[in-house]
Amino acid sequence: MQNDAFQSDRSKTKAWRLDQLEKLERMLLDNRERWTDALYKDFGKPPFEQEFEIVVPMGNINYYRDNLDDLMAPEPVALPAGLAETGHEGVIHREPFGVTLVIGPFNAPILLLLDPAIAALAAGNPVMLKPANTTPATARLFAELVPKYFDPRDVAVVTGGRDEISALLELPFDFIFFTGSSKVGKVVMRAAAEHLTPVILELGGQNPTLVDTSADLERAADYIAWGQNAISGQWCIAPGYVCVHEDVADAFVEKVKASIRRMYGDDPKKSPDFARMISEKDAERVASYIVEDQIVLGGRHSKADRYVEPTLLYPAGWSDPAMQQEIFGPVLPILRYRDLADVVGRIKTLDKPLAAYVFSRDRAVAERFIHSVSFGGGCVNMTNLHCWVDSLPFGGVGSSGMGKYYGKAGFDALSNLKSMLVSPVDQLLDVFPPYVEKDIEKLLAPFAG
Repeated sequence: MQNDAFQSDRSKTKAWRLDQLEKLERMLLDNRERWTDALYKDFGKPPFEQEFEIVVPMGNINYYRDNLDDLMAPEPVALPAGLAETGHEGVIHREPFGVTLVIGPFNAPILLLLDPAIAALAAGNPVMLKPANTTPATARLFAELVPKYFDPRDVAVVTGGRDEISALLELPFDFIFFTGSSKVGKVVMRAAAEHLTPVILELGGQNPTLVDTSADLERAADYIAWGQNAISGQWCIAPGYVCVHEDVADAFVEKVKASIRRMYGDDPKKSPDFARMISEKDAERVASYIVEDQIVLGGRHSKADRYVEPTLLYPAGWSDPAMQQEIFGPVLPILRYRDLADVVGRIKTLDKPLAAYVFSRDRAVAERFIHSVSFGGGCVNMTNLHCWVDSLPFGGVGSSGMGKYYGKAGFDALSNLKSMLVSPVDQLLDVFPPYVEKDIEKLLAPFAG
């Protein structure tokens, strides 16, 4: 149904795209309380974390609505002088790929399902939504509301678990957007290869954070404490570990402890601002990374309550259990370093992360870190907030993903850039054989610049 509708070219108009964005906006705002209630039911998301799942997609809708004319317009490009002087034109047209499958994760089940869908719709692609089955209340709400607001030829939804995802991946979609683990990302990519379907994979990794001797330690402590414990650490861009210069490490740890207590109290389990793990299995997994003699804060956990307390491990080492994979929970290893070159070199031996952060008043230190370490994106003197800015392309690199979205980058990623060379009817470029008596250099001159 969606493919037949796409072949009719109905989704290529500006009117269609604006209509889809308006419907999505109404679906969010008309049911705002129901969305936030669903997030709380699924894993106890606090009000602020509920609201940014509405606010961030709204910002992306507004960006595309305000910039659609420019994004859809054919883009003239410069040509070699020999072609330009004879009236030739180079133009890039952005056309939608077609029916796009968007598979969302559990940790931000509204935002990380809808943001890719918003980019896809703005670029003219019909969308099939697959919400996470591990957030059942949110998935049920998608299943209920999407058919009420959208023509199924434009936006449809499929719920379920592994069997449903496997069935979807057997279909010849025109584009697949997946957010989730690297393990499942490989499954998606293998399935996409069967149909040569292009993909964006937004995965994850163990995200490094560097704090040097010049850093504002209180600022660093606040941002790291919040960035690592929001959504109970179940955030693909959360700081995964912190490397702190040995001269300030002890002082930094004390400030992080104070920040966590100020944000979540002495018993975070009672805090209305601290979410739960998505499952008992995940609570048990994250608790297994805790090394008892390294605990300087926290450490309490309950599998039955899906709870792991904000926990600091210090001093941690590179071979510790918490350093062997993405933690995806509220456990933070803190390592000491002495030499910047050494710690940057060690970070570079690990898989490329989705995000990285550096706290320093020394711009040279920040620039060295940014240019030497490969990662998807990040912040200087803050954490996490880069993914809320629609003008900053968001995505991973290497094992943390491929492809970028948000803003113009998202529109371009969900569009086929169709390059056209337009020739005046009265201009003939003689590129035809026989070549024996022709000046080859002269024939090629228009393309030589």
